[in-house]
Amino acid sequence: MERFIAFDVETPNYFNDRMSQIGIAVVEGGVVTETWSSLINPEEHFDYFNIRLTGITPEAAANAPTFDEVWRSMGPLMQSGVLVAHNAPFDMGVLSKCLRAYGFSEPDLLPCACTVRMGRRVYPALADHKLDTMCRHLGITLDHHRADSDALACANLLIDYGQKGLIIDDYVRLYDLQRGRSLPGRYRPCR
Repeated sequence: MERFIAFDVETPNYFNDRMSQIGIAVVEGGVVTETWSSLINPEEHFDYFNIRLTGITPEAAANAPTFDEVWRSMGPLMQSGVLVAHNAPFDMGVLSKCLRAYGFSEPDLLPCACTVRMGRRVYPALADHKLDTMCRHLGITLDHHRADSDALACANLLIDYGQKGLIIDDYVRLYDLQRGRSLPGRYRPCR
């Protein structure tokens, strides 16, 4: 297995164009080697639904760094491997919107993979492939809608899929951060 950066974001409102928290878990050689998380001041309003879902309040995020401050420290980490998220279109979309909103034009493209898609392949008989369902099925500890816990759970799902023989590279796509969408076809890195 190569280097994977499992990540999860929480958002403050229904626009899903800002982050209120990010969690990261790095997977190398089939094990989690590093974790990182931060609250983020989204500089936007919070909806009651999101507060209830995540437990993150405007007061909790008020003194947190803003996305541009966080990206300066986490950006190199996020670009050091294949990004992996559970329901990657959502998390990649939020990342894309934040990068554009804060004026970051680089990177243009990042490789990414979705553990929901992989889970459907490895565990086709499950009623659904939501993160909490997958974690219950596999006995993975989860404090759902907490970005650090969700990212670590995503990393553990990825490890499980690899142990089950899934070829993770078959699920890697390039994500166009400027256009906010995955490009068709598999990503084949130059080796």
